[in-house]
Amino acid sequence: MKNFLQAGRTIAVPAPYAVSGGQLLKRGAIVGVAQHDAEVGAGVEIERVGVFDLAKVAAEAWSIGDALYWDDAARLVTTVDTDNTLIGAAAGAAANPSAVGSVLLDGVIR
Repeated sequence: MKNFLQAGRTIAVPAPYAVSGGQLLKRGAIVGVAQHDAEVGAGVEIERVGVFDLAKVAAEAWSIGDALYWDDAARLVTTVDTDNTLIGAAAGAAANPSAVGSVLLDGVIR
């Protein structure tokens, strides 16, 4: 197919803020997990699909399958949808309190 560019599972974007490898970031309507550290404005490869352990709001408990959102101001995954971006679902249970939870990113931002 002549017009195919790439599968899109990973994509390079300018970092919207300084990120560490393994940290989720949001650039416009695209979210993904940084494959390496990057300063603001530098190119960073992000992984858009898969299951990742990500920083979460510590005071929340998750059940597998719960809808999860990205709070870009706090840079944490949350179950709160108000003013946040739906990014996927809980891939496992997470306790309250806990700093990290397993997140299934499906590559589609809503």
